[in-house]
Amino acid sequence: MSETLANLSSESRQFPPPEALAAAANVKADAYEEAAGDRLAFWATQADRLTWAKKWDQVLDWSNPPFAKWFVGGELNIAYNCVDRHVEAGRGDRVAIHWEGEPGDTRTITYAELLKLVSQAANTLTDLGVGAGDRVAIYMPMIPEAAVAMLACARVGATHSVVFGGFSVSALSTRIQDADAKLVITADGGYRRGKPSALKPTVDEAVAECPSIENVLVVRRTGQDVAWTDKDKWWHETVEQASPEHKAQAFDAEHPLFILYTSGTTGKPKGILHTTGGYLTQVSYTHNAVFDLKPDTDVYWCTADIGWVTGHSYIVYGPLSNGATQVMYEGTPDTPGRDRFWQIVDKYKVSILYTAPTLIRTMMKWGDDIPAGFDLSSLRVLGSVGEPINPEAWMWYRENIGRNRTPIVDTWWQTETGGVMISPLPGVTATKPGSAMTPLPGITADVVDDQAQSVPNGGGGFLVLRDPWPSMLRTIWGDDKRFLDTYWSRFGAGAGTGDEWIYFAGDGAKKDDDGALWLLGRVDDVMLVSGHNISTTEVESALVSHPSVAEAAVVGATDPTTGQAIVAFVIPRGNVDTEGDVGDQLTVDLRNHVAKTLGPIAKPRQIMLVPELPKTRSGKIMRRLLKDVAERRSLGDVTTLQDSAVMDLISAGMKTGKSED
Repeated sequence: MSETLANLSSESRQFPPPEALAAAANVKADAYEEAAGDRLAFWATQADRLTWAKKWDQVLDWSNPPFAKWFVGGELNIAYNCVDRHVEAGRGDRVAIHWEGEPGDTRTITYAELLKLVSQAANTLTDLGVGAGDRVAIYMPMIPEAAVAMLACARVGATHSVVFGGFSVSALSTRIQDADAKLVITADGGYRRGKPSALKPTVDEAVAECPSIENVLVVRRTGQDVAWTDKDKWWHETVEQASPEHKAQAFDAEHPLFILYTSGTTGKPKGILHTTGGYLTQVSYTHNAVFDLKPDTDVYWCTADIGWVTGHSYIVYGPLSNGATQVMYEGTPDTPGRDRFWQIVDKYKVSILYTAPTLIRTMMKWGDDIPAGFDLSSLRVLGSVGEPINPEAWMWYRENIGRNRTPIVDTWWQTETGGVMISPLPGVTATKPGSAMTPLPGITADVVDDQAQSVPNGGGGFLVLRDPWPSMLRTIWGDDKRFLDTYWSRFGAGAGTGDEWIYFAGDGAKKDDDGALWLLGRVDDVMLVSGHNISTTEVESALVSHPSVAEAAVVGATDPTTGQAIVAFVIPRGNVDTEGDVGDQLTVDLRNHVAKTLGPIAKPRQIMLVPELPKTRSGKIMRRLLKDVAERRSLGDVTTLQDSAVMDLISAGMKTGKSED
C-alpha cells in the first residue's frame, strides 16, 4: 500500500452490554487501567490463574528480540492444568465434553473420564517410545480422541502437529517430514455430509513417503475396512487397555507445545511454533474474559475444527483449562438438515456460541425461518472468528440468533498470535456492528502508515502489534530467518521510534472516528483503483448490505485505465430472480448501491451473479481463483477447496453484469 488505506464506510449503531451481564462480568473496565499501568505485572496475575509446579523467575525476557521468552524458569504441565486439577478440586463429575456425532450418536465425557483417557493415551505414547521433544502428527475427525491425543502429547512433553483431516496426501506428508514426526494418530475415518469419509488411506500413502514414522495409532470410528501394516495399532487395543494411572511431569514454560502449519506464499507451509506457559496463560485468560465463561452454569460451543488454531486455543486448551463444559460436533452444519446447529444449541442449552462469519452468511442465505423454529433463549454471548464480519451479517447474527439480547464479541487474532488480541469485552464494550473494537488488556495493537507512524482516528493502514504478548509464536519451525523476514522485517528494529520491534500482521485495518478498530482483511486483498487503496472487505460489506445479496467476494482485476478495477462475485439470496432483464437490472442496482454506500470510486466495474464461491475447508474465500476468472486466466491449484466443483459451477452458471456506466 503506497498510500493510507481509504476509509470509505461508516457505522453509527452501538449496542451497550446488557446490564445484568455487565454487573456480573468476569472482567470489568478496570482491567484496561491495570494492564496499562504495568503490562508485565498484569500478565503475571493472569499466569497465576494456572497451577505451576515451579514459579517463574522473570515474566518476560526480551533481550534477544524478536525471540521472546515468557515466565522464564517457570515449570508446569498443560494437561494437568486442563484436566487433573479440576478432578482434584472435586469437579470430576462435571461434563467436559458433550460430543455429538454427525449420524446422531453421542458421548458425554466428564473431567474424571477425560483424565482416565488422557492418562491411558499418555502411557501408550510412552510405550511407543514417544517422549519429551518428539513430534507427533495428529490427523483426525472431530471426535473426542482428537482432544485426548493433543492433551496426551502435552502431558508427556511431545510436540503435536495437528493436520486438518481433509488435507491431501502431499499436504500431510510435507508436514510430517518438516516436523520429523515419529508417530501419526488418526482414525479409519469420520462422518461428513451423511457418509463415512476415509482418513486411513491418506495416512497410508503419506507414511509411505515418511521414513521417520515408527507407528500409526488408529481410532475406530466408522468401521470401514482399512489396509493394515506392521506400523499400525488400534486405539482400542492399546490406549483403552493401558493403565489409567499416569503422573504428569512439569516442563519448562518455553517447552515446545505444538507446531501448526499455515500456508505460505512460497508454497511451502510455515510451521508456527507455540510454547507452553505463555500460550496457556493467554488462551486461558482470554477464554475467561472474552466469553465471560461461568464454568458452573455455561455450556460453550466453538464450531471450529480441531485442525485450525481456533480448535487448539478455544476448544482444547482455553476451555478445558477453565473447567468449561463444552459441545463438540463432528459434522457439517447442513447434515441431515440446515437446522442442525440450532437443534444442537437447543438440545444442550448452549449459552456461548463461537463461529465464523462465513457460516453466519451461509445461515443468512438459508433463511431466517430456520433458526426462528428453535428455542435459542439459552444463548447469552455470541462470538465471531476467522475473518472480518460485515455489519449486515453481524446484525443478522444479533437479531436472528441472539434475539437482540446477546452481546457479540468479534475477535481478531491469528495462528501466529496464539490467542485473541482484539475483541470487545462482553460486560464492558458498547459494540459496533462489524468492528473488533479495541485491543484486549495487555495487548498493544496499532494501525500505522508506511513509516510505522500511527494513523489518526478516521484513517487506515497496516495492523501491527508493538509489544510482545504471552501466546506469540516463538519462530517458524526450523526457519528463524523466515520468521524474521515474514513478520518482523516490514517495520523491523529502528522503524518507528528507537529500536522498537514491530510485528506486522499482514492485515489492513482502519480506526473510526472513535478509535475503534475495523479489520479490512489481508493486505494482499487491497485493490489500488485510480490511486486509491480500497479494501475488498469494505466493498463486500456494501454488497451484502443490499437485501438481494446473500454473500459476495471482491477482487481487483488488471485494468488499462484505472490500474485495477473492482470485480464482484455475488450470490443472490434464495428468493431472488436473476433471469434475463431482471438479472441485468440487479447487477446495475448493485453497482449503484456500492457507489452510493462507499462513493463512486468503489463502484465495481463488473458484477457476476454466481451460485457459490470457492472456499477452503476452513471457510475462507479463495480470492486468487476468482482473480483468475476475472482476468480470464487458467485456474491455479484447487486442491484445498472444500468443493472443487464450485469453480465449474461458477464458470457454467456465471451471469456477467454490464460494466458500462
